Amino acid sequence: LSLENCSSVTEFVFSGITSTPGMKGPLFAMFLLVYLINLLANLGMITLIRMDSQLQTLMYFFLSHLSFCDLCYSTAIGPKMLFDVLAKNKSMPFFGCTLQFLISCTFADSECLLTPLLYTVSMSSRVCSLLMAGVYMLGMADALIHTTLTFRLCFCGSNEINHFFCDIPPLLLLSCSDTQINELAIFTIFGFIELSSISGVLVSYGYIILSVLKIHSAEGRFKAFSTCTGHFTAVAIFQGTLLFTYFRPSSSYSPDQDKITSLFYTLVIPMLNPLIYSIRNKDVKTILEKLKNKLKN
Repeated sequence: LSLENCSSVTEFVFSGITSTPGMKGPLFAMFLLVYLINLLANLGMITLIRMDSQLQTLMYFFLSHLSFCDLCYSTAIGPKMLFDVLAKNKSMPFFGCTLQFLISCTFADSECLLTPLLYTVSMSSRVCSLLMAGVYMLGMADALIHTTLTFRLCFCGSNEINHFFCDIPPLLLLSCSDTQINELAIFTIFGFIELSSISGVLVSYGYIILSVLKIHSAEGRFKAFSTCTGHFTAVAIFQGTLLFTYFRPSSSYSPDQDKITSLFYTLVIPMLNPLIYSIRNKDVKTILEKLKNKLKN
């Protein structure tokens, strides 16, 4: 493809979640509620963990960063998506699309790399800090690679993205350039991140199950397994939706299906994570109860 045939795209236009007028109001109300819960739950957990000395432990250190990642990539997408549900003009400047993609990709990748660390038994605070720095650096590096490869492509036809945010599959579908390098980068670099994350979680759960089976009390085993089930469900939905979105053949790509899948990892999982990982914990419940009693008095 010659550069002469490659027109300069200055903005992209989203098709949005739905074009049915009767669905816009209910969808806006539902997604607004989900996003507000997401915002309050994650900000609340970060604040609680930072302020309370009882929560200055290894597990809560990583949980605060999980909440931070959830907050960042859902906020990169959520407000614009909510605006577009009701708006007639669903456009976004080329630079805005690039920035949204870079931020969402950085923190989604970082969360993938962070997830196995939630099951670490012990390490020094210095090692924790170094690991977190490494997580964010790798997330940013991967995001920069995909951003550079995606936005160097030629968009010489329509500038309408059949999605509600700037993501790789719909952008590749829109491009008239050869996208083989982009697809190779997804399968190798992002594939490595996913494989490392899933392997780390599965190994951790293997050790957890062995430990739970050693508990003599049936009630104790039930409580431990119920907690693990909640954690594992959150991880499985997050990783499963990412695998479905980025690792299925391009020939089977369905924009409408992809929108539904994307809603889970962009809005639903960031809302569920603080509820599953943190608020169900005994320490957090105790602290919230203390705060509740203080407010009453």
